[in-house]
Amino acid sequence: MHIKRIEISKLNVPTHHPVRLPIGLVDGARNVIVKIVTQSGIVGWGEASPFQPVTKDTQDSNAETALTIARQLLGKDARLIAKHVADMQTMAKHEPSIRSAFDMALYDIAAKAENLPLYKFLGGTRRELRTNLTIGLQDSVAQTLTRAEEILGAGFNAIKMKTGRSGLKDIPHIKAVRALAGTDMLIKIDSNQGWDYETALAALKALAPYNLQYAEQPLPAHDIDGLAKLKQLVALPICADESVFDDADAQEILARGAADYLNIKLGKSGGIHTALKIDEIGLAAGAKSMIGCFAETRLGLSAGAHFAMARPNIVFIDLDSAFDFKHDPVIGGMRFDEKTGGLLHLPGTAGHGASIDERALLPNSTTIIG
Repeated sequence: MHIKRIEISKLNVPTHHPVRLPIGLVDGARNVIVKIVTQSGIVGWGEASPFQPVTKDTQDSNAETALTIARQLLGKDARLIAKHVADMQTMAKHEPSIRSAFDMALYDIAAKAENLPLYKFLGGTRRELRTNLTIGLQDSVAQTLTRAEEILGAGFNAIKMKTGRSGLKDIPHIKAVRALAGTDMLIKIDSNQGWDYETALAALKALAPYNLQYAEQPLPAHDIDGLAKLKQLVALPICADESVFDDADAQEILARGAADYLNIKLGKSGGIHTALKIDEIGLAAGAKSMIGCFAETRLGLSAGAHFAMARPNIVFIDLDSAFDFKHDPVIGGMRFDEKTGGLLHLPGTAGHGASIDERALLPNSTTIIG
């Protein structure tokens, strides 16, 4: 199963509803696509979706780093995933997004070689997955309610609200959405490191009446002590996101009592191989996981959904990035149900099931190694 050729391309896709965060703006995909072709003809697809405020890498840096990785992998056995992941960690430690793209392409090949859907290759069975849909920071409560009405109209049963405004300015937005959506709607908040400790403590205590699922990354990623103190003083569960890139981070966060839940993103962890370790650590500690995303198309989301389906400890699903894209460049793979908002369907085909319509790739952006 030796690697014969690797193709590296850029892919840009705009979105209908840009999501504003305390640390930046997600207004579409600026991604890198990796296509690995083996000598036996099996093709694996992967996608990098860098978000510089978190991952510290970019589309351009990913594309450049991909050349180094591709040259290292050329001619090697694609099935030696653990070795390749270790080598990529050495070569591209600060480029987790592109490591993730190669990782998911290698897993795609491995599952196809066994003629299994990826979730079965990872030891899982079918179960229902249903994602939330995200409301970014809006300038007014009225604008927030407009987005919430659209989400309710689309039949979603879970809303993720971006928070992190100064003082207690988030409270009216959440209060209004809860009143609109009713008591059965699942609502979670994500501050993306936007609060300091004092603001987070005051805001989370003020939000106690609104029956939220959890508060994601209320403090800066490095403030583990602050997260641990916060967890002791508020009733709302704390979910660590930007504080957890790999299994060592997960071990530290849970050992220090700094989170109830872990947000796993393939783009942070460098792919499925390390993501499996993170979830295993959470499972052993009694901490549930979520699967999150950046601005992946349905290709990257397909890999994430297969990973989540294979791991019952992942109970929170945030795989919504492609829902609002202005066009869909993906063939096959995970799809959104047309009637039940947020319900995800995975194909029964081998691998993760997704590929890219190569006509959608950025013109003149493809480099072929091999």
